Amino acid sequence: MPFRASFECLWCGAAHTVRGRDDLEGWAQLCPDCVGKAGDNGFLRFRLRQALTERSATATPAAHPTAPTTASLDLHSHMIDYYEARAPEYDDWYRRRGRYSHGPIHDAAWNAELDAAGTWLDTRDFRGEIVELAAGTGWWSPLLASRGELSLYDTSPAALELARERLVAHRLRAHLHVRDAWAEPDRAVDAVFAGFWLSHVPAERLAGFLGLVRRWLKPGGLAAFMDSLDDPASGATDHPPPVEGRSTRRLADGRAFTIVKVVRDADALAAALRDAGFVDVEVTTTGRFFVLASARAG
Repeated sequence: MPFRASFECLWCGAAHTVRGRDDLEGWAQLCPDCVGKAGDNGFLRFRLRQALTERSATATPAAHPTAPTTASLDLHSHMIDYYEARAPEYDDWYRRRGRYSHGPIHDAAWNAELDAAGTWLDTRDFRGEIVELAAGTGWWSPLLASRGELSLYDTSPAALELARERLVAHRLRAHLHVRDAWAEPDRAVDAVFAGFWLSHVPAERLAGFLGLVRRWLKPGGLAAFMDSLDDPASGATDHPPPVEGRSTRRLADGRAFTIVKVVRDADALAAALRDAGFVDVEVTTTGRFFVLASARAG
């Protein structure tokens, strides 16, 4: 189905006009309200997945300097399916529940470092208009929404619904939309945050993604990232370690998916940010589990 800038929603019939060609709504021909309901509706989920495929197929190297290969597009599609399916159990990872518990000693260390990561994020200079890419279930979104006007993006409607519930519980508001982290920016904003996403960017595309983040930002705008370090007690007990940037992930129901997983240490991430033209680069770790980075658009 071709892209349309203005259309009547295929599900509810409401008229809608998108802001740019990268908006997924224009490819799916669904209004934002119906996109938000895709987690509970098979037809809407089908249209979103088809729209992602169609949009990726028409992307040109000029628009995407590090254009993905067919193999990386397949892996990206698998990740989209994985995180949509994982949404109901995703917060078990943060909370160390079920398969993510590694015993009282490791879990206590995890909880202490998770608190330290939150404290670090709270000290970043978030203000004005903020974009959160690959936001998932919105674990960090209330903090961001309390600091400025937050737009929260993810490819998973089910995860976004959980993020919406989390924001409502905190009596906070944000703009939530189904949108791929690789979609080109449609405006310049004051800050961008991506939590646990850079490790899902293949090594050969990292420079391209960091360039995309710079295009999101106004001059001097803040970029902040949080991601995983290489610790065997970080993931689920039945997740094998990544091999050559790929990882097999299993859900509680036994389904298995292959995704991109590239673990980067503080030095590697700092070098990549500087190479991408960022300034005021600051990268630290919490010890075992998390790497934390902030920088400014040069």
